[in-house]
Amino acid sequence: QVQLVESGGGLVQPGGSLRLSCVASGFNFTTSAMRWYRQAPGKERRKVASITPSGDIPYEHDGAVLGRFTISSDNPKNSVYLQMNSLEPAATAVYYCNAEDSGYNYWGQGTQVTVSS
Repeated sequence: QVQLVESGGGLVQPGGSLRLSCVASGFNFTTSAMRWYRQAPGKERRKVASITPSGDIPYEHDGAVLGRFTISSDNPKNSVYLQMNSLEPAATAVYYCNAEDSGYNYWGQGTQVTVSS
């Protein structure tokens, strides 16, 4: 059974930082493509960053978060992270972990990030 369990969301003041975690199980993490998406209220879900734990494809970040968000993975822990710095209110959204493996797409339940003073 595939599981993607996100954690690390919460309320943070503008300029603050959060680190999201996603623990994966039930598929081959090393050969997968892992991504973070976010969905703000009333908007479409949008990809934020992607990484292949195998390292064969360079990781990517959406232009809107470039220089402030960093995706990384820890293969022995089957985990992917999103370090978010210099957060702005526009970053308020539900953040989802996504995995693609062997043509299948999997989603976590999402974690809420709220940036507000």
